[in-house]
Amino acid sequence: MMTDSLRKKIGQLMVFGFKAESPSKLSKDIQELIDGHHVGGIILFGRNIGTPDEIQELTASLQTCAKKAGHEQPLFICIDQENGVVRRLGEGTTVFPGAMLLGATGDPELARKIGYATGTELLKLGINWNLSPVVDVNNNPTNPVIDVRSFGENPNSVAEFGSQLITGMKEAGMITTLKHFPGHGDTNLDSHLELPVISHDLTRLHEIELVPFKTGIANGADTVMTAHVYFPSIEPEVDRPATMSEAVITGLLREELGYDGVITTDCMEMKAIADGIGTAQGAVEAIKAGVDLIMISHLPELQYEAIERVYSAVQTGELDEETIDAAYKRVSNLKKKTLNWHPNSTTFLRDAYYETLVHDVMKKGITLVEKKEGFLPLSNAASHQVLVVYPENTYLTQVEDERFSSHALGSVVQEIHPEAKVLTVSQHPTQEEIDHVIHEADKADTIIVGTLTASRSESQQRLVEALLHLNIPVAVIAMRSPYDLGHFPEAAVAIATYEFTTPALRIAVQCLYGKVKVAGKFPVTIL
Repeated sequence: MMTDSLRKKIGQLMVFGFKAESPSKLSKDIQELIDGHHVGGIILFGRNIGTPDEIQELTASLQTCAKKAGHEQPLFICIDQENGVVRRLGEGTTVFPGAMLLGATGDPELARKIGYATGTELLKLGINWNLSPVVDVNNNPTNPVIDVRSFGENPNSVAEFGSQLITGMKEAGMITTLKHFPGHGDTNLDSHLELPVISHDLTRLHEIELVPFKTGIANGADTVMTAHVYFPSIEPEVDRPATMSEAVITGLLREELGYDGVITTDCMEMKAIADGIGTAQGAVEAIKAGVDLIMISHLPELQYEAIERVYSAVQTGELDEETIDAAYKRVSNLKKKTLNWHPNSTTFLRDAYYETLVHDVMKKGITLVEKKEGFLPLSNAASHQVLVVYPENTYLTQVEDERFSSHALGSVVQEIHPEAKVLTVSQHPTQEEIDHVIHEADKADTIIVGTLTASRSESQQRLVEALLHLNIPVAVIAMRSPYDLGHFPEAAVAIATYEFTTPALRIAVQCLYGKVKVAGKFPVTIL
């Protein structure tokens, strides 16, 4: 058993995920890590999420485990509930709109309301820390991992929306996170898979990437999450990610920007770290750089190894115990300010108002461009033949949850127009699939085609372009990235939903059929 003071402090600097036999259960490893190693933070993923009752049972079990183990303060229990394309809650909870859809409303007050509603639902489930908002400025249309997780491309707008989301969550009592410092927006690589490099000088970073972080810090963000991105203009060592850079973490964030709160890493199993210095040594380097919390989301062997490696580094003098003490103090102060041992034990009930709020936000954010006068509204008469075509949602970044890969476009069209014919194709349609769709399209009066990140799928683009050349009116719905619409200027109608959630797709289709009006404006440039 690990009982000495140093080991307990190190345990409190760890945030670990786990996989159990069922969503409401703890794994043996996570129980041992909380009990014997004093681990102070837990991150939940889709694999841990069941019904609201099961989530409440899980979070209560986690806190009971910590209390019985003698923890002085409750566990952080965190989750990536960014909403939109990155969410973890499912059955029985509200499907709230994500960042770019909010940005498209032009109304930051709506972000505050969504933040409050999100925080309220999470706290009712026993989750006390949300890894949100993303305040990366998405000024690179080819960004494979941020994209619609950002509020947009204007740093001041991102700053305002991010700060309002923070305000709403904090009003609900939720711990908040600014991510991914100092900015993951202007890269065309995914740090889950490799190490991105952002080469802008510090002047440019202050003008764009750092603007939302400065505003969020001033607005009381509880934590900041680091980016596994290399910034050569700040960090002298080649290919050293921001997460492990003393120049970025201590020099820029703590000293220059004056941030004295808790700093957490992104998952240290991401390949930008794991394939370089390695997860365990990366944990040591991150703490040396000034980080407080080490996040290791999946593998227990790496979690145990990281604890031992940090302990060993202190024993050998590689890592100062004073650095551990300073991190522990910041973590402890945040827990003291925000947590208690008395979680909400009432039955989880969704607030009916939240559905109304979501509907209102989505109508204000979903963006319509009508290029062919008189095309709308579509007729839902049985004699009017509509073909609906869209790809299976297999394009998911590693932070997205495969449980929510949506196949809803066809069904929401058929809610209004039961006779509509629906065809699905693969994410990257084969020529055989394209030929079959074109054959079926010959019989249609109107075509509704959904895209899923077609800007990164040449075969999706070929399919849509082939449909546009049939002299049949085509409505293109960008079901994730709005950048798709720039590829199809000949479409009669273009709609961006910014996410593939069923409520967003339903409102887009209702708009096509004249049932609702939408009013969103693109928060990014569509070429």
